[in-house]
Amino acid sequence: MIGTWQSLVFDCEDPDRLATFYEEVLGMVRVQHDDDGSWITIGDAPDRPAIAFQQVDVYVPPEWPGHLHPQQAHLDIKVEDLDVAEAQVLRLGATSMNSGTDSFRVYTDPAGHPFCLVTSLAGDSTIW
Repeated sequence: MIGTWQSLVFDCEDPDRLATFYEEVLGMVRVQHDDDGSWITIGDAPDRPAIAFQQVDVYVPPEWPGHLHPQQAHLDIKVEDLDVAEAQVLRLGATSMNSGTDSFRVYTDPAGHPFCLVTSLAGDSTIW
């Protein structure tokens, strides 16, 4: 082993806005931030892997599906009820991509990064 997972980092224009979105969606708290707001990390404890948000000057959101600005990475967020979770993420600023199956739905966060709400359904092996 060379190292351990520290964080998943998203580039964005507004780290505070994106960190707040994922704090609400995932029930995490801020565990680190720079004084100038250019870097914010959220997680469940300061010494555990986390999600970080890094400010960039010229941010180009990914496209889904697409190859000119590929998604590069995305989160799968396990939920009990897709309809309830969808209403909650839309209220927080997500956008539906109107894509998915009975076991997952695709959204973008307020900065345009794709993510999926997923649930387990017996026999569903669809992968997008």
